Amino acid sequence: MISSERLLQIAFWARDLSPAEVERAARGVTEKTWEAGAYIIHRGDKLDAWSGVVSGLLKMSTGSISGKAVTLAGLPTGAWFGEGSLIKNEARMYDIVALRDSRIASMNRATFVWLYENSVAFNRFLVRQFNERLGQFIALVEHDRILDATARVARSIAWLFNPVLNPLAGSSLKISQEELGLLAGVSRQATNRALKDLEGEGLIAQSNDGVAPRDLAALSRYGE
Repeated sequence: MISSERLLQIAFWARDLSPAEVERAARGVTEKTWEAGAYIIHRGDKLDAWSGVVSGLLKMSTGSISGKAVTLAGLPTGAWFGEGSLIKNEARMYDIVALRDSRIASMNRATFVWLYENSVAFNRFLVRQFNERLGQFIALVEHDRILDATARVARSIAWLFNPVLNPLAGSSLKISQEELGLLAGVSRQATNRALKDLEGEGLIAQSNDGVAPRDLAALSRYGE
């Protein structure tokens, strides 16, 4: 278990809970560090925990029988995931892989269910989370079928800074071109070209270790 103060530091949604709800939630949360490249969750796993990224960067992905890998989402610091599988009590439908050394918070199923059944604020958060994630996955269909490399990179950046799913992203994100390419599903070379194009259009600013969006709306619509 962690302290209430620690929960409020690592879980943005906890700030809308009552003090009693925060205390109850904190008792059901633990933290663990994973090395880069580690599979935190395998597709088909039946886990009794809801997870959040305390620090680091994760990739949510799946694969076909033919071996084609599809990245579903990037999960930066502050992102929480897996609520759908817990509510439906089903096996996970995707892999979660650490792209860099990452620390993960896990809330046990009993605590999650208690919040789900007793906290209005928590349920409001879940509705917003489900709605935004649905929009993300619908966009992914277009992303995979018709967008070029620059548009894929642009929209991947936009989702990493989505204020509902990733409210702790801030104004910039430390991410390598290789990591961004893995999330966008394009090569490092194509990512490099795309970033230069986006910066030339004034939509992002690059630094030695990351990227900062200048126009999230335009990035999220890029390629239309």
